[in-house]
Amino acid sequence: MTRALTEAETAADQGEVPVGAVVLDPDGTVIGVGRNDREDTHDPTGHAEVVALRAAARARDDWRLTGCTLAVTLEPCAMCAGALVLARIETLVYGARDPKAGAAGSLWDIVRDPRLNHQLEVIPPDLISPDTAERCSRLLFSFFSARRLR
Repeated sequence: MTRALTEAETAADQGEVPVGAVVLDPDGTVIGVGRNDREDTHDPTGHAEVVALRAAARARDDWRLTGCTLAVTLEPCAMCAGALVLARIETLVYGARDPKAGAAGSLWDIVRDPRLNHQLEVIPPDLISPDTAERCSRLLFSFFSARRLR
């Protein structure tokens, strides 16, 4: 999650919503890193999770990321949750809940929907380090507070 936070901070520095993501293979090796880049790329799918999944798929030379873990600073939206299911990610760890758009338990629970062909293990903020969860939340809060002041 530390690497994901670093990516989120970089995104904020670039004027992007501060979300960072990292994909780890079953051995714990980082195989994909991403941060929000929608403003820079003008790509509506430029969410940190999608960017990290694309990098991991290239590293593995396979779209199936079976056995991998994705750590992300903010609960995935519906699009990203669907991408995690389709990529066959095994475990999702996220640092801050998203009550307005979260699709890993807050608003929807796409990643654990038994009607889909794959479900993920989910490790929400209350099961990670309280300091890490606080850093994830604080980064987003600070970003949007500053944006509202402009």
